[in-house]
Amino acid sequence: MKLLLTIVQDADAPKLQKALIEGGFSSTKLASTGGFLRAGNTTFIIGVDDQKVIQVKEIVGKTCQERIQMMNAGPTISNLEDAYLSQPLEVKVGGAIIFVVNVEEFAKL
Repeated sequence: MKLLLTIVQDADAPKLQKALIEGGFSSTKLASTGGFLRAGNTTFIIGVDDQKVIQVKEIVGKTCQERIQMMNAGPTISNLEDAYLSQPLEVKVGGAIIFVVNVEEFAKL
């Protein structure tokens, strides 16, 4: 048995949850926050038999694709009061990070 810790952007979470249910997979959904863009993420905890890992990864890949988003450059420049970086930046968002972990024991009580 494997445990898939799957981190996706919040915008992709509803369609991933729906696709997992349609594929017959149950999951636990947790709110999380990314470090780089400080944007909201969702972490799915999915337990599956070893032979189902590829199927879950395919579902995630189809529903959580990378895309380009324009972001403001960010905080003020520390040495110049009230000065801002005004150029928007193109940033890749979306996609998914999946950690596949061996499960030593599983019990449903």
